Amino acid sequence: MRLGVLDVGSNTVHLLVVDAHPGARPLPAYSHKAELKLAELLDADGAIGEEGVERLTLTVREAMQVAEDKGVQAVVPFATSAVREAANAEAVLARVAAETGVELEVVSGEDEARLTFLAVRRWFGWSSGRLLVFDIGGGSLEIAYGLDEEPDAAVSLPLGAGRLTAGRLPGDPPAADDVRALRRHVRAEIARIVGEFTRFGEPDHVVATSKTFKQLARLAGAARSAEGLYVQRELARTSLEEWVPKLAEMPAEERANLPGVSEGRARQLLAGALVAEGAMDLFGIDKLEICPWALREGMILRRLDHLRL
Repeated sequence: MRLGVLDVGSNTVHLLVVDAHPGARPLPAYSHKAELKLAELLDADGAIGEEGVERLTLTVREAMQVAEDKGVQAVVPFATSAVREAANAEAVLARVAAETGVELEVVSGEDEARLTFLAVRRWFGWSSGRLLVFDIGGGSLEIAYGLDEEPDAAVSLPLGAGRLTAGRLPGDPPAADDVRALRRHVRAEIARIVGEFTRFGEPDHVVATSKTFKQLARLAGAARSAEGLYVQRELARTSLEEWVPKLAEMPAEERANLPGVSEGRARQLLAGALVAEGAMDLFGIDKLEICPWALREGMILRRLDHLRL
């Protein structure tokens, strides 16, 4: 069957269309994206403003039209941290449902971590052993660890690249004091939860997902996306430590000219790099591997699993 997953994230609204059936890997058929940056459209009270709600409603309606055009039989629509944590989340969800007919499932931070972990486990298989998985989104950082398809530990922290950029890095390029303050904040937040994972022992395989990690790996010399999903891509902490001070000195326009960095995400790349560096350092990780599957694929896999029951 042809399935669609509609991901209302902190940076983008992304419709991924796949051809899939229970027991088989989902095959990507089409991808439609619209950049909204909802995490940056919150007002002083933490609510999504009228402009943001209108743009979200329009974008969801357009995505559903694309799904219809592409012959999608069922759409799995969900929203993550930007909507989840908005002060007016219930009103936003009701407005979207009333004007588009789409009822967005709000995924908790812990479930984001669990579903991303499921996708990574299915991608690498049982032979990868104990997995430690990191995902940096626009609004949050997810971390999960486990040996099975259900992680033993799953945590979500408010350390998304878009959120931190909007709230803590106002300059372009940012002031050195702001960068240092953000670095301290990130590391203090991550340090609080490291013990929840280290008590399970050393992982056999450390993996990262998300656009932020993919872009950082590309900067460090990983293969271009055009070379395919199955090319192994890694990110070493030493390379990341070399790039962080360089990124801190660049304005967004200059970062956008770097290999693999999109214009829309250039400004928030430094915050994402600080989170990635802090996580790798505090967890004692020298190198991690990039996984092309993440939350969207996890949602699809969960839907397919339910169809098998």
